[in-house]
Amino acid sequence: MDTRPFLIFTLLFSTINIHSSHSELCHPQDKKVLLQIKQAFNNPYVLTSWDPQSDCCKWYFLKCDGTTHRINSLTISGGLSGEIPPQIGDLPYLQTLVLIKHENLRGPIPPTLTKLKNLTYLTISWTNVSGPVPQFLSQLKTLLSLDLSFNSLAGPVPHSLSQLPNLNSLHLERNKLTGPIPDSFGEFRGDDFYLYLSHNQLSGKIPASLGKKDFAAVDLSRNELEGDASFLFGTRKTTRGVDLSRNYLEFDLWKVEFPRSLRWLDLNHNKITGSIPVGLTELKLQKLNVSYNRLCGKIPVGGELQRFGYSAYFENWCLCGAPLVKSC
Repeated sequence: MDTRPFLIFTLLFSTINIHSSHSELCHPQDKKVLLQIKQAFNNPYVLTSWDPQSDCCKWYFLKCDGTTHRINSLTISGGLSGEIPPQIGDLPYLQTLVLIKHENLRGPIPPTLTKLKNLTYLTISWTNVSGPVPQFLSQLKTLLSLDLSFNSLAGPVPHSLSQLPNLNSLHLERNKLTGPIPDSFGEFRGDDFYLYLSHNQLSGKIPASLGKKDFAAVDLSRNELEGDASFLFGTRKTTRGVDLSRNYLEFDLWKVEFPRSLRWLDLNHNKITGSIPVGLTELKLQKLNVSYNRLCGKIPVGGELQRFGYSAYFENWCLCGAPLVKSC
């Protein structure tokens, strides 16, 4: 009996199997961890593509590094519930971690994230994650951006976050944070820094140390802050936006020198006194609101100031001139 066809078939089948096994790019350890994460989330529908029989570099929400074939990005929007599993810390090559719009995601941020020594972008936003903003996040020295906005985080803002040497964007807005803004927040080293702490319950004075930092944008609105904030401005700065609205801030607006780069300024619902500086007419403002304060005097004419309309100026003590109806 001629056995050659059988041998040829056997060799061909073995070759196909060997080629198939070697064609999978995903690192086996990463694949194991991802399947553990899927199980920890109770095998949600959104992770259906995470099939153990397929290459995890081709699964949805993931990106593999083209050289090492290790998972370097995990971005999932919607569909997860339960707590963030600690196994996420076992993806050592992860550079981007984004969990956004998961209303049924709850519990604390796991400390195993400190094992992600290559992480540059961390976003956990629009969830019901609770507990404090963890102190241990200051161990993620490679972070460029930290976004924990729109959650249920409570307690103080950790001063240790200023120890992140490369951070240039911090979003903690729309949580339940209390206490003062840390004095150390004037020590952030990242250039073009964006600081967003709005819609919390922060109280006390804005630390004067923040005046040392040239922020790209600052949003401290809708808190319980008081006292001076004029040091956030200055002609030598390159700040593009400042929102201090709905606090209890008190300073003389007339004495403030604004950066020429300023494009939006919102100071409404405070206790700000003085009059509107003529220097604002020289700025290319796209947004301005100084309503509900204690301003007096004539609104300067020129630039963009009359374009913003009545609502940008009303409910002040004795402010007058266009676009207000009250003449001077």
